[in-house]
Amino acid sequence: MIPMAEHFYGNTDTGRMRTNNEDAFIAESIRDGRYVLACVIDGVGGYEGGEVAAQIARDTILEKLQAETNDLSNLMRTALILANEKIYEERSRNAVTASMACVLTLVVADTDNNQFWYAHVGDTRLYLLRDRSLVKVTKDHSFVGFLEDNQRISEQEAMQHPKRNEVNKALGFDPNIGLTADYIETGVSPFLPGDLLMLCSDGLSDLLDNQQMLSILTTARGLQQKTNALIDAANAAGGKDNITVVLVENNKQPLKQKAMRPAVVKKNPRQDLKDKTAQPVAETPEPKKTKGPLIFLCLLCLLLAGAAAFFWSQWQSAKEKNSTAINTLPSQAPPDARELALAASLNSGPVLILTDTLAGTTVLSRSLNIDRDTLQLLGMGAVLEADSLFNEAAFLISPQSRFVLLQDIVLKNFDIGILHRSGALHLKNVRFLNCRVPVRYDPALRDSVYVSGQLGDSLWIATDSLPKQEMP
Repeated sequence: MIPMAEHFYGNTDTGRMRTNNEDAFIAESIRDGRYVLACVIDGVGGYEGGEVAAQIARDTILEKLQAETNDLSNLMRTALILANEKIYEERSRNAVTASMACVLTLVVADTDNNQFWYAHVGDTRLYLLRDRSLVKVTKDHSFVGFLEDNQRISEQEAMQHPKRNEVNKALGFDPNIGLTADYIETGVSPFLPGDLLMLCSDGLSDLLDNQQMLSILTTARGLQQKTNALIDAANAAGGKDNITVVLVENNKQPLKQKAMRPAVVKKNPRQDLKDKTAQPVAETPEPKKTKGPLIFLCLLCLLLAGAAAFFWSQWQSAKEKNSTAINTLPSQAPPDARELALAASLNSGPVLILTDTLAGTTVLSRSLNIDRDTLQLLGMGAVLEADSLFNEAAFLISPQSRFVLLQDIVLKNFDIGILHRSGALHLKNVRFLNCRVPVRYDPALRDSVYVSGQLGDSLWIATDSLPKQEMP
């Protein structure tokens, strides 16, 4: 807990079911009071890891955000990339903290200029309260969050989902998050007088829904009382996790326009008398218009309508002749939520565990594209099966990929199981069922260049890289 400021406040609580608090937060003014820096950090990895990761992130952000710059979005992103590198280095150095990571939401608010910037990774959240309406600004980087944000499941279903705490993005997962443009979610938004920002960990959002939080935030209490009331409500609902809340308010008075009566324009009495005594001016009759062009247009419209009716009847007749054949061809099924979630998370990080997002059999109606430099896809026995109309490859691996490992996965009923062009494919315990071509290697060769080599068992083995001379 920090001392209450005029327009920001933060607090954290261990909750009722944890013995240690892996959360951390920041709520303070920076740069001589021109900005408010707010952050909620949720550590992952237990007592020996989560707290360490959260503290590394907190210290790095506090140090980095002191730099003088007008490009706050880039500065915040740089701070998160640096924190990620430090956490990853500590993981590699210390076996005790080898599984640590953290998720966080960072905000810099400028109340003088009515604006705020944010950067976000994971499932902590940022909300904006405006005009008694509470809106979630950030997206949860998780399978359950994807389903909720795309309205596949309701807020209540997301809160009760067994995988609601599994995230696919965090600081410490990947040492090279700076190479992925969308790994860190960033944005800038107006921060109007009367607006309130709430940052919170999932210990709050997993137990209180939007309406419950709104009812507390709209009470006529101070920021300290509202923060503690939110934490108390989450503890009353079970307190299953650490609970952290930071509130930032633009406490300037909202602008209110004063209602004004419409002005009444009075006529000049002399002008009014002049209008009444003025003699009417005789109107000059317009010349009578001929009806010839109108008749011509009507005839032209009739001819066009007749031609349209003729061609319509011809097209309809042809359609009816082919209707039997056409109706027997089923349309390609749109991808379901499971397929969409897999496709969305495939290139989100260097390691993807399919049981984090899928269970059982997933039917594919489109190829899954792998564009990452490095990817380890751990299937854990998951089954990917081709839709009845799908006759392409299950996986398409980009030529830019340098290392792709598929492990413990079953591919079923595909025309081509895996199509790769990079030579970087590694398979471990992969099973192909009823796949016409399990693996096809399609090397990317430049046009008009002499190439020597050998194709064997879908592998490209270079035997001679020396160019040949053109014959005269």
